[in-house]
Amino acid sequence: MNANLEQFASDNYSGMCPEVLEYMLQANQGHAPAYGNDSWTQKAADLFRELFETDCEVFFVFNGTAANSLSLAALCQSYHSVICHEMAHIETDECGAPEFASNGSKLLLGKGQNGKLTAEAIETIVTKRNDIHYPKPKVISLTQATEVGTLYTIDELLAIHEIAQKHHLRIHMDGARFANAVVAMNKTPAELTWKSGVDVLCFCGTKNGMAMGEAIIFFNRQLAEDFDYRCKQAGQLASKMRFISAPWLGLLETGAWFRNASHANQCAAYLENQLLTIEGIELMFPRQANAVFIKLPESVIQALYTKGWQFYTFIGAEGVRLMCSWNSTQERIDQLVADIREQLESTQLRSVRQTLTSGQ
Repeated sequence: MNANLEQFASDNYSGMCPEVLEYMLQANQGHAPAYGNDSWTQKAADLFRELFETDCEVFFVFNGTAANSLSLAALCQSYHSVICHEMAHIETDECGAPEFASNGSKLLLGKGQNGKLTAEAIETIVTKRNDIHYPKPKVISLTQATEVGTLYTIDELLAIHEIAQKHHLRIHMDGARFANAVVAMNKTPAELTWKSGVDVLCFCGTKNGMAMGEAIIFFNRQLAEDFDYRCKQAGQLASKMRFISAPWLGLLETGAWFRNASHANQCAAYLENQLLTIEGIELMFPRQANAVFIKLPESVIQALYTKGWQFYTFIGAEGVRLMCSWNSTQERIDQLVADIREQLESTQLRSVRQTLTSGQ
Protein backbone atom coordinates (compact mmCIF):
# COMPACT_ATOMS: atom_id res chain seq x y z
CA MET A 1 0.00 0.00 0.00
CA ASN A 2 1.22 3.48 -0.84
CA ALA A 3 2.63 4.99 2.35
CA ASN A 4 1.20 8.39 1.41
CA LEU A 5 -2.40 7.23 1.33
CA GLU A 6 -4.77 8.84 3.79
CA GLN A 7 -4.79 7.24 7.24
CA PHE A 8 -6.94 7.61 10.35
CA ALA A 9 -4.33 7.26 13.08
CA SER A 10 -4.11 10.98 13.80
CA ASP A 11 -4.97 14.38 12.40
CA ASN A 12 -1.22 14.98 12.74
CA TYR A 13 -0.77 12.76 9.69
CA SER A 14 -2.38 15.28 7.34
CA GLY A 15 -0.41 17.88 5.39
CA MET A 16 -0.89 21.62 5.18
CA CYS A 17 -4.18 22.98 3.97
CA PRO A 18 -4.06 25.32 0.91
CA GLU A 19 -4.67 28.50 2.92
CA VAL A 20 -1.77 27.75 5.24
CA LEU A 21 0.57 26.97 2.37
CA GLU A 22 -0.46 30.11 0.48
CA TYR A 23 0.18 32.40 3.43
CA MET A 24 3.51 30.73 4.15
CA LEU A 25 4.57 31.34 0.55
CA GLN A 26 3.51 34.98 0.85
CA ALA A 27 5.57 35.33 4.04
CA ASN A 28 8.56 33.92 2.18
CA GLN A 29 8.73 36.97 -0.12
CA GLY A 30 11.58 39.29 0.77
CA HIS A 31 12.83 39.99 4.29
CA ALA A 32 11.02 40.56 7.58
CA PRO A 33 12.18 41.36 11.14
CA ALA A 34 13.07 38.32 13.23
CA TYR A 35 11.87 36.94 16.57
CA GLY A 36 8.24 37.94 16.17
CA ASN A 37 8.80 41.60 15.36
CA ASP A 38 7.22 41.17 11.93
CA SER A 39 3.83 42.28 10.64
CA TRP A 40 2.57 38.70 10.20
CA THR A 41 2.95 37.95 13.90
CA GLN A 42 1.28 41.20 14.92
CA LYS A 43 -1.65 40.63 12.57
CA ALA A 44 -2.14 37.04 13.74
CA ALA A 45 -2.11 38.10 17.40
CA ASP A 46 -4.65 40.85 16.67
CA LEU A 47 -6.90 38.36 14.88
CA PHE A 48 -6.86 36.11 17.93
CA ARG A 49 -7.99 39.10 19.99
CA GLU A 50 -10.86 39.63 17.58
CA LEU A 51 -11.74 35.94 17.57
CA PHE A 52 -11.83 35.72 21.36
CA GLU A 53 -13.42 39.14 21.81
CA THR A 54 -10.89 40.23 24.41
CA ASP A 55 -7.48 41.85 24.74
CA CYS A 56 -5.58 38.62 25.31
CA GLU A 57 -1.82 38.06 25.24
CA VAL A 58 -0.68 35.75 22.43
CA PHE A 59 2.52 33.72 22.02
CA PHE A 60 3.55 31.27 19.30
CA VAL A 61 5.58 28.10 19.87
CA PHE A 62 6.52 25.10 17.76
CA ASN A 63 4.46 22.29 19.29
CA GLY A 64 1.79 21.26 21.77
CA THR A 65 4.11 19.77 24.38
CA ALA A 66 5.91 23.09 24.68
CA ALA A 67 2.65 25.03 24.71
CA ASN A 68 1.15 22.98 27.53
CA SER A 69 4.33 22.66 29.55
CA LEU A 70 5.40 26.29 29.39
CA SER A 71 1.94 27.67 30.07
CA LEU A 72 1.49 25.39 33.07
CA ALA A 73 4.94 26.39 34.33
CA ALA A 74 3.86 30.03 34.13
CA LEU A 75 0.92 29.25 36.40
CA CYS A 76 2.84 27.17 38.97
CA GLN A 77 5.78 27.19 41.27
CA SER A 78 7.78 23.98 41.69
CA TYR A 79 6.00 23.17 44.96
CA HIS A 80 2.54 23.43 43.35
CA SER A 81 0.43 20.76 41.68
CA VAL A 82 -1.73 20.53 38.58
CA ILE A 83 -5.03 18.65 38.70
CA CYS A 84 -5.83 16.80 35.47
CA HIS A 85 -7.74 13.77 34.25
CA GLU A 86 -5.88 10.48 34.49
CA MET A 87 -6.05 10.20 30.69
CA ALA A 88 -4.88 13.77 30.02
CA HIS A 89 -2.17 14.22 27.41
CA ILE A 90 0.04 16.06 29.90
CA GLU A 91 0.01 12.90 32.03
CA THR A 92 0.23 10.13 29.44
CA ASP A 93 2.03 11.51 26.39
CA GLU A 94 4.41 14.34 27.18
CA CYS A 95 7.32 12.47 28.75
CA GLY A 96 7.22 14.47 31.99
CA ALA A 97 7.63 17.78 30.14
CA PRO A 98 5.16 19.72 32.34
CA GLU A 99 7.06 18.65 35.45
CA PHE A 100 10.38 19.40 33.77
CA ALA A 101 9.37 22.88 32.62
CA SER A 102 8.01 23.81 36.04
CA ASN A 103 10.99 22.36 37.92
CA GLY A 104 8.83 19.76 39.59
CA SER A 105 5.16 20.74 39.80
CA LYS A 106 3.32 17.49 40.46
CA LEU A 107 0.37 16.23 38.43
CA LEU A 108 -2.55 15.07 40.58
CA LEU A 109 -4.82 12.71 38.67
CA GLY A 110 -8.60 12.66 38.79
CA LYS A 111 -11.14 10.27 37.37
CA GLY A 112 -14.26 11.00 35.37
CA GLN A 113 -16.44 9.31 32.79
CA ASN A 114 -15.71 9.83 29.11
CA GLY A 115 -12.35 11.45 29.79
CA LYS A 116 -13.77 14.45 31.66
CA LEU A 117 -12.88 15.82 35.08
CA THR A 118 -15.82 16.79 37.23
CA ALA A 119 -16.15 19.58 39.75
CA GLU A 120 -16.69 16.93 42.42
CA ALA A 121 -13.50 15.05 41.51
CA ILE A 122 -11.51 18.27 41.61
CA GLU A 123 -12.96 19.20 45.01
CA THR A 124 -11.99 15.79 46.37
CA ILE A 125 -8.40 16.18 45.20
CA VAL A 126 -8.05 19.76 46.46
CA THR A 127 -9.42 18.95 49.92
CA LYS A 128 -7.57 15.65 50.32
CA ARG A 129 -4.71 17.31 52.18
CA ASN A 130 -3.64 20.84 52.98
CA ASP A 131 -0.48 20.28 55.00
CA ILE A 132 2.90 21.63 54.00
CA HIS A 133 4.19 18.15 53.11
CA TYR A 134 1.83 17.88 50.13
CA PRO A 135 2.20 19.77 46.82
CA LYS A 136 -0.25 22.66 46.96
CA PRO A 137 -2.95 22.50 44.23
CA LYS A 138 -2.68 25.52 41.97
CA VAL A 139 -3.98 24.70 38.47
CA ILE A 140 -6.77 22.70 36.87
CA SER A 141 -5.91 21.43 33.39
CA LEU A 142 -8.78 20.52 31.05
CA THR A 143 -8.61 19.11 27.53
CA GLN A 144 -11.18 20.31 24.97
CA ALA A 145 -11.98 18.08 23.13
CA THR A 146 -10.82 15.37 25.53
CA GLU A 147 -8.42 12.53 24.83
CA VAL A 148 -11.41 10.33 24.03
CA GLY A 149 -13.10 12.86 21.77
CA THR A 150 -15.74 14.09 24.20
CA LEU A 151 -16.63 17.68 25.06
CA TYR A 152 -16.96 19.73 28.22
CA THR A 153 -20.30 21.55 28.18
CA ILE A 154 -20.57 25.18 29.21
CA ASP A 155 -22.34 24.11 32.42
CA GLU A 156 -19.52 21.69 33.24
CA LEU A 157 -16.91 24.38 32.62
CA LEU A 158 -18.76 26.86 34.82
CA ALA A 159 -19.09 24.30 37.60
CA ILE A 160 -15.33 23.69 37.45
CA HIS A 161 -14.72 27.44 37.42
CA GLU A 162 -16.79 27.77 40.60
CA ILE A 163 -14.55 25.21 42.31
CA ALA A 164 -11.48 26.99 40.97
CA GLN A 165 -12.61 30.30 42.41
CA LYS A 166 -13.46 28.68 45.74
CA HIS A 167 -9.95 27.25 46.08
CA HIS A 168 -8.01 30.00 44.27
CA LEU A 169 -7.00 27.79 41.34
CA ARG A 170 -6.14 28.73 37.77
CA ILE A 171 -7.63 26.94 34.75
CA HIS A 172 -5.49 25.81 31.83
CA MET A 173 -7.07 24.38 28.69
CA ASP A 174 -5.25 22.01 26.36
CA GLY A 175 -6.91 22.89 23.06
CA ALA A 176 -5.28 20.27 20.86
CA ARG A 177 -8.65 20.00 19.08
CA PHE A 178 -10.22 23.22 20.31
CA ALA A 179 -11.41 24.18 16.82
CA ASN A 180 -13.30 20.88 16.58
CA ALA A 181 -14.93 21.59 19.93
CA VAL A 182 -16.03 25.08 18.83
CA VAL A 183 -17.64 23.68 15.71
CA ALA A 184 -19.28 20.72 17.44
CA MET A 185 -20.77 22.79 20.26
CA ASN A 186 -21.86 25.74 18.14
CA LYS A 187 -20.37 28.09 20.72
CA THR A 188 -17.97 31.00 20.30
CA PRO A 189 -14.31 30.64 21.24
CA ALA A 190 -14.91 33.22 23.97
CA GLU A 191 -17.81 31.24 25.44
CA LEU A 192 -15.67 28.10 25.66
CA THR A 193 -12.72 29.85 27.28
CA TRP A 194 -12.50 33.05 29.30
CA LYS A 195 -16.26 33.48 29.63
CA SER A 196 -16.26 30.05 31.29
CA GLY A 197 -13.30 30.83 33.53
CA VAL A 198 -10.32 29.62 31.48
CA ASP A 199 -7.13 31.59 32.20
CA VAL A 200 -4.93 30.26 29.42
CA LEU A 201 -5.60 28.25 26.26
CA CYS A 202 -3.17 26.28 24.14
CA PHE A 203 -4.75 26.49 20.68
CA CYS A 204 -3.41 23.85 18.29
CA GLY A 205 -2.69 24.70 14.66
CA THR A 206 -0.91 21.50 13.70
CA LYS A 207 -4.05 19.34 13.86
CA ASN A 208 -6.07 21.99 12.03
CA GLY A 209 -4.06 22.18 8.82
CA MET A 210 -0.69 23.69 9.74
CA ALA A 211 2.71 22.07 9.47
CA MET A 212 3.63 23.17 12.98
CA GLY A 213 2.75 25.87 15.43
CA GLU A 214 0.60 26.43 18.50
CA ALA A 215 -0.81 29.63 19.94
CA ILE A 216 -0.69 30.17 23.69
CA ILE A 217 -3.41 32.62 24.65
CA PHE A 218 -3.45 34.25 28.08
CA PHE A 219 -6.85 35.75 28.85
CA ASN A 220 -5.45 37.03 32.13
CA ARG A 221 -2.58 39.15 30.85
CA GLN A 222 -0.95 39.41 34.28
CA LEU A 223 -0.23 35.68 34.15
CA ALA A 224 1.81 36.22 30.98
CA GLU A 225 4.42 38.40 32.67
CA ASP A 226 7.88 37.50 31.33
CA PHE A 227 6.42 34.60 29.36
CA ASP A 228 8.42 35.64 26.31
CA TYR A 229 11.57 35.01 28.33
CA ARG A 230 10.28 31.58 29.30
CA CYS A 231 9.76 30.75 25.62
CA LYS A 232 13.23 31.95 24.71
CA GLN A 233 14.89 29.95 27.49
CA ALA A 234 13.02 26.82 26.40
CA GLY A 235 14.18 27.14 22.78
CA GLN A 236 10.68 28.02 21.59
CA LEU A 237 11.34 31.54 20.28
CA ALA A 238 11.44 31.09 16.52
CA SER A 239 13.92 33.39 14.80
CA LYS A 240 11.80 33.37 11.63
CA MET A 241 8.58 33.63 13.59
CA ARG A 242 6.58 34.67 10.53
CA PHE A 243 6.64 31.07 9.31
CA ILE A 244 4.57 30.10 12.34
CA SER A 245 2.36 33.18 12.58
CA ALA A 246 1.65 33.60 8.84
CA PRO A 247 0.06 30.13 8.59
CA TRP A 248 -2.07 31.05 11.60
CA LEU A 249 -3.10 34.18 9.76
CA GLY A 250 -4.03 31.96 6.82
CA LEU A 251 -6.33 29.91 9.04
CA LEU A 252 -7.90 32.86 10.85
CA GLU A 253 -8.23 35.46 8.10
CA THR A 254 -9.87 33.07 5.64
CA GLY A 255 -11.99 31.14 8.15
CA ALA A 256 -10.19 27.93 7.20
CA TRP A 257 -9.72 27.03 10.88
CA PHE A 258 -13.49 26.64 11.20
CA ARG A 259 -14.03 24.93 7.84
CA ASN A 260 -11.23 22.47 8.48
CA ALA A 261 -12.62 21.50 11.88
CA SER A 262 -16.13 21.27 10.49
CA HIS A 263 -15.01 18.95 7.70
CA ALA A 264 -13.12 16.70 10.13
CA ASN A 265 -16.15 16.49 12.44
CA GLN A 266 -18.50 15.70 9.54
CA CYS A 267 -16.17 12.96 8.31
CA ALA A 268 -16.05 11.43 11.78
CA ALA A 269 -19.85 11.49 11.95
CA TYR A 270 -20.01 9.74 8.58
CA LEU A 271 -17.40 7.19 9.71
CA GLU A 272 -19.38 6.50 12.87
CA ASN A 273 -22.62 6.00 10.96
CA GLN A 274 -21.00 3.63 8.48
CA LEU A 275 -19.32 1.60 11.22
CA LEU A 276 -22.60 1.19 13.07
CA THR A 277 -24.03 -0.63 10.06
CA ILE A 278 -21.57 -3.46 10.79
CA GLU A 279 -22.78 -6.18 13.12
CA GLY A 280 -20.62 -6.44 16.23
CA ILE A 281 -19.19 -2.91 16.20
CA GLU A 282 -19.13 -1.36 19.67
CA LEU A 283 -18.44 2.33 20.31
CA MET A 284 -16.24 2.98 23.32
CA PHE A 285 -17.17 6.64 23.81
CA PRO A 286 -19.74 9.06 22.38
CA ARG A 287 -18.58 10.53 19.09
CA GLN A 288 -18.73 14.29 19.64
CA ALA A 289 -15.93 15.79 17.53
CA ASN A 290 -13.52 14.25 15.00
CA ALA A 291 -12.60 10.98 16.73
CA VAL A 292 -14.31 7.59 16.70
CA PHE A 293 -13.33 4.95 19.26
CA ILE A 294 -14.37 1.35 18.65
CA LYS A 295 -13.59 -2.10 19.96
CA LEU A 296 -12.21 -4.69 17.56
CA PRO A 297 -10.90 -8.22 18.18
CA GLU A 298 -7.12 -8.40 18.23
CA SER A 299 -7.15 -10.64 15.15
CA VAL A 300 -9.04 -7.97 13.20
CA ILE A 301 -6.66 -5.26 14.37
CA GLN A 302 -3.68 -7.27 13.17
CA ALA A 303 -5.37 -8.03 9.85
CA LEU A 304 -6.02 -4.33 9.27
CA TYR A 305 -2.38 -3.57 10.04
CA THR A 306 -1.37 -6.19 7.48
CA LYS A 307 -3.56 -4.45 4.90
CA GLY A 308 -1.60 -1.25 5.54
CA TRP A 309 -4.03 0.65 7.76
CA GLN A 310 -2.54 2.73 10.56
CA PHE A 311 -4.32 3.70 13.78
CA TYR A 312 -3.66 3.92 17.50
CA THR A 313 -4.63 1.33 20.11
CA PHE A 314 -3.48 3.16 23.25
CA ILE A 315 -6.95 3.28 24.75
CA GLY A 316 -7.02 -0.26 26.15
CA ALA A 317 -7.51 -3.88 25.16
CA GLU A 318 -9.08 -4.12 21.69
CA GLY A 319 -9.59 -0.35 21.66
CA VAL A 320 -9.02 1.49 18.38
CA ARG A 321 -8.97 5.24 17.77
CA LEU A 322 -9.91 6.48 14.31
CA MET A 323 -9.26 10.20 13.76
CA CYS A 324 -10.51 12.32 10.88
CA SER A 325 -8.73 15.45 9.66
CA TRP A 326 -9.26 18.53 7.50
CA ASN A 327 -8.68 16.52 4.32
CA SER A 328 -10.28 13.17 5.13
CA THR A 329 -12.28 11.77 2.22
CA GLN A 330 -15.43 9.70 2.02
CA GLU A 331 -13.73 7.37 -0.42
CA ARG A 332 -11.02 6.36 2.06
CA ILE A 333 -13.53 6.10 4.89
CA ASP A 334 -15.55 3.70 2.76
CA GLN A 335 -12.43 1.65 2.05
CA LEU A 336 -11.61 1.44 5.76
CA VAL A 337 -15.15 0.49 6.70
CA ALA A 338 -15.22 -2.17 3.97
CA ASP A 339 -12.01 -3.73 5.27
CA ILE A 340 -13.25 -3.68 8.87
CA ARG A 341 -16.51 -5.31 7.76
CA GLU A 342 -14.67 -7.98 5.78
CA GLN A 343 -12.31 -8.84 8.63
CA LEU A 344 -15.06 -8.91 11.24
CA GLU A 345 -17.24 -11.17 9.08
CA SER A 346 -14.28 -13.50 8.51
CA THR A 347 -13.63 -13.63 12.26
CA GLN A 348 -17.28 -14.30 13.01
CA LEU A 349 -17.41 -17.03 10.36
CA ARG A 350 -14.32 -18.73 11.82
CA SER A 351 -15.89 -18.58 15.26
CA VAL A 352 -19.08 -20.24 13.99
CA ARG A 353 -17.10 -22.99 12.25
CA GLN A 354 -15.07 -23.67 15.41
CA THR A 355 -18.28 -23.87 17.45
CA LEU A 356 -19.80 -26.34 15.00
CA THR A 357 -16.61 -28.39 14.89
CA SER A 358 -16.34 -28.55 18.66
CA GLY A 359 -20.00 -29.56 18.86
CA GLN A 360 -19.31 -32.58 16.71
